[in-house]
Amino acid sequence: MAVLETPRLFLREMVPGDKAALCRVLSDEESMRHYPHAYSEAEVENWIRENTERYRVNGFGLWAVVLKSDGSCLGDCGITLQNIDGETLPEIGFHIIREYCGRGYASEAAAVCLEYAVKTLGFPAVYSYSRSGNVASQRVSEKIGMKKIKTYRRNDIEYTVMARLPLTFP
Repeated sequence: MAVLETPRLFLREMVPGDKAALCRVLSDEESMRHYPHAYSEAEVENWIRENTERYRVNGFGLWAVVLKSDGSCLGDCGITLQNIDGETLPEIGFHIIREYCGRGYASEAAAVCLEYAVKTLGFPAVYSYSRSGNVASQRVSEKIGMKKIKTYRRNDIEYTVMARLPLTFP
């Protein structure tokens, strides 16, 4: 069952059967170059379990991004609570299988998640953060109206924090 929909996509809760598709992005060295490491199959299974727990506890998390035209799982996108420079903040995150990148799917999914975070969940501000060298991720954030608000360092890694302020939707 879809949690959110766009013209080309629907977002739904992850299920164990999404493991193979999510491994195509989370276990891919190139896709995960801005993370400490690519995930093992066991770590992807845990990723799905963690998000299932987020749905239960918070009512939201990262959702599977599914192409309406053929039912392919393209990766994930959603809202999680993250420690960003010492504060727990709502963050939009996304991971799209490399072969589907560059087609606007991440921006489309992130935009509907941003609107959901504001209109349905009532967050007064929504953030995105990534390693400062992750230009592709920051471009997606810019496309949904976010602006860079600061950088900070954690464990000798510089992160860029972006936010959409003010948050208004019709």
